[in-house]
Amino acid sequence: MKSLLILFFIVCISGSVLAGEWHVNKDAENEVRFTSEVVVLTFDGVTDQIDGYIYWEGEEMFEKNSQMQFDVDLNSVETGMGKRDRDMREVLKTDKWPTTSFKGSIVNHSKIDSNVTAYNVTAQGKMFIHGVENDIEIPGVVTVDGDKIHVKVNFTVLLNDYNIEAPSLAAFVKVSEEIILNLNFHMKDVTE
Repeated sequence: MKSLLILFFIVCISGSVLAGEWHVNKDAENEVRFTSEVVVLTFDGVTDQIDGYIYWEGEEMFEKNSQMQFDVDLNSVETGMGKRDRDMREVLKTDKWPTTSFKGSIVNHSKIDSNVTAYNVTAQGKMFIHGVENDIEIPGVVTVDGDKIHVKVNFTVLLNDYNIEAPSLAAFVKVSEEIILNLNFHMKDVTE
């Protein structure tokens, strides 16, 4: 009987692994911005419609088995011009693929400051846009403030990598193949 109690205790302890889980705080000021350029014009598309999570096991941030997923509602992106918004949704075929997503894990992290409140991170995973999924590596900065996290990410994607033909704004003026993505969003701890 004593052996069974000890075995039960060991199973219970091993099942209660410490972990961290954070979700996008939809009440915060979140922003996903893409920037596209043409010869004489630069324009941005902006939305605050991002959802997702970061999860890891262990006592320290990103210690082991990290997972993350983020989804952005493409139909909510606004560029400041209704026609351009409609054209962008048509090019991206948002009726068929209304979201873009990233799913992966944090593969590298290093402390930026001695107080351990900010980290440089590198995430690797799959980016899904326009029905195409590609491997991608994304650098970012994660800042911790108590039970809140602030995430800043800047990276570039090529339209051609996702089978998107750069639209023309005039006869010989095409939108750049290179799109700059800037994500600036907040997360809250849901493990407590």
